[in-house]
Amino acid sequence: MPANLLIVESPSKAKTLQKYLGKDFQILASYGHVRGLVRKSGSVDPDNSFKMKYQVIDKNKKHVDAICEAVERADHVFLASDPDREGEAISWHILEILKAKKLLNPEKTFKRVVFHEITETAVKQAVAHPRDLDFNLVNAQQARSALDYLVGFNLSPLLWRKVRTGLSAGRVQSPALRLICERELEIRAFTAQEYWTIHLDTKKGRSKVAAKLTTWQGNKLDQFDIPDEDTQAKVLASLSGQPAQVHAVEKKKKSRSPTAPFTTSTLQQESVRKLGFTTDRTMRTAQSLYEGVNLGGETVGLITYMRTDSVALSNDALTEIREFIANHFDKDYLPNAPVVYKNKAKNAQEAHEAIRPTSILRTPESVKTFLSPEQFKLYQMIWKRTLSCQMTAAKFDTVAVDIAVGGPENLFRATGQTLVFPGFMAVYQEDADDVEDDEDEARLPVLTEGDVLPVEQIYGEQHFTQPPPRFTEASLVKSLEEFGIGRPSTYASIIYTLKDREYVILDKKRFTPTDTGEVVNKFLTEHFTQYVDYNFTAKLEDKLDEISTGSREWVPVLEEFWKKFHKQVEDKQALSRAEVTHEALDEDCPKCGNKLSIRLGKRGRFISCTAYPECDYTRNLGDDPNAAPVEPEVVPDRTCPKCESALHIKVGRYGKFIGCSNYPKCKHIEPLEKPKDTGVECPECHKGSLIERKSRYGKMFYSCNTYPDCKYATWNPPIAEACPQCQWPVMTIKVTKRRGTEKVCPQKECGYSEVIEPPAPKA
Repeated sequence: MPANLLIVESPSKAKTLQKYLGKDFQILASYGHVRGLVRKSGSVDPDNSFKMKYQVIDKNKKHVDAICEAVERADHVFLASDPDREGEAISWHILEILKAKKLLNPEKTFKRVVFHEITETAVKQAVAHPRDLDFNLVNAQQARSALDYLVGFNLSPLLWRKVRTGLSAGRVQSPALRLICERELEIRAFTAQEYWTIHLDTKKGRSKVAAKLTTWQGNKLDQFDIPDEDTQAKVLASLSGQPAQVHAVEKKKKSRSPTAPFTTSTLQQESVRKLGFTTDRTMRTAQSLYEGVNLGGETVGLITYMRTDSVALSNDALTEIREFIANHFDKDYLPNAPVVYKNKAKNAQEAHEAIRPTSILRTPESVKTFLSPEQFKLYQMIWKRTLSCQMTAAKFDTVAVDIAVGGPENLFRATGQTLVFPGFMAVYQEDADDVEDDEDEARLPVLTEGDVLPVEQIYGEQHFTQPPPRFTEASLVKSLEEFGIGRPSTYASIIYTLKDREYVILDKKRFTPTDTGEVVNKFLTEHFTQYVDYNFTAKLEDKLDEISTGSREWVPVLEEFWKKFHKQVEDKQALSRAEVTHEALDEDCPKCGNKLSIRLGKRGRFISCTAYPECDYTRNLGDDPNAAPVEPEVVPDRTCPKCESALHIKVGRYGKFIGCSNYPKCKHIEPLEKPKDTGVECPECHKGSLIERKSRYGKMFYSCNTYPDCKYATWNPPIAEACPQCQWPVMTIKVTKRRGTEKVCPQKECGYSEVIEPPAPKA
């Protein structure tokens, strides 16, 4: 057996490293975290210096056992989990497990190995220079885990009692939810304001020129100086029939510098904007590029570690990039010296470098055949951004022309610019959120002072101010970073949690808070104001950073937080559910005369009588209170099978359904349309058949019609055909762009598939 054991997090990374390190090393994967806090109250003990109770994660027990067996046989153990706080903590947890099993033999060596790119050179160099565990990083991660646990396990049960079961509150997710809810309140409170602009259409020769009025009667115009149609009519009347002449021409040279190489935050933002990926999909794809891709016999990591807030590049990388530019571009594209970028993050040390290709020589086209479409798109973007950041600035000639109409006291301005030298823009341009049209991009004919121009048209254009835009994933990540909420590695999980808890929905790729999200946010901002405050959250992150550098102890940070937080949780126990979820209205119930209030139900907020259940008056939020009540639609010729009351067609959060008119005394419901029966016998219970259903997210799946007695389900359409490999009585039809149409065994452990129709050839 090999004398050296190297432990990594990912099995795909293990395969790559095995090829680099050879027979002298055994490479095992921990499959991520090996221990976690016990998921029950008391796992963090504030009365005992915040001692934590850990347990081995069930799904990873077999991997932990394999590591323990291998440690017994090895002489040298290298802990090579990811190069960040979380990775440092995983290495510590492995050592703690080995310690509990009395496997920390003094005759063996246990060292930490860190590499930020998975290339043969980087890996061998890291193994040759191992270090001891950094307990500052471990303590910072433990403090973060303890804080998240204390907030979650104290606030979430409070939400269950005061709002609704199944809800959660988190230390960083709650301020993120507040950002989205506050933006929604801004939009609702926004009042559009009218304003007008005056435009001139003229030309020189065949070239059209468009200009906007900037000075009228000697006064420079502000946005709202022409507030309505009457005012714009007066302006137009004063300019009507007046001659136009070029009053002044101002020419300038402008340059635009390239943007810094990617950090985790900017990678997520740009991936959302350019590629349409979610932040979660971006990080999963980046992880696969980092861990290694088989390039026709050679397995290599294509990018450096993707959790970083540094914009630095190594000297070796800079040399290689500059050589590539010199060999593939004219000399004007290469700066005299490497371009150096400054880190904006206060404590940019999650990794030593920005996200970059491990070698700029691996062009996207040269590795395209070995990558999935999403891997290729992301790698291409990272490659281009890295290359462009070391190129010269783009150069523009800009021109601003003032055109006098009826004299120099009335000036119209036309602007334009011409790209003289593309520089870095020949390779890459950064996208941005919510960018208005840039009038400066227009190209103008050559104009000189004194030129007389024809007036083709002078006209007014009406505008209304717009509310602030809702957040996209990209703009939310940018705001989280600006406020210091969380850290780059947590942004994707924050967004995933908000969507998963149904606190927000994505509508046209923009976040809108749900009724539940707004109620939860209102509860937290009113009763736990400090803990969803942006500055408080950012300062706490700064303290965690200080713990990671050894400049602050972790237990006092927890003590300071817990003392005030615990008291506040205790004080809020006396709140009633109505105080949290009800909002009083100054409106009388049309049925009984009592006051109405806004309440939170399973399907969101609605208006109901405060005398419920004695009075059952309700209406949807936003409905006209003076409208005549709509009579329920009765299902003809049928009664409820449970209580024989009339059946009504109702509307729920997932569409129309049939329900008993005697609700809530009788809760019988059934679908409006009977599910389509595939006629395929359920392979698990052999009693029912598989029917077509729709998940709450609108995705089709197939399940046994005897549910809940039998819970068998599959995503793909089933066919009554046994698997030739494992004899499972059902096969499914799966269609993908990559493999076409194929028969697939639904048993994961079997893995049998057979192509029925190959994918269509690429155009």
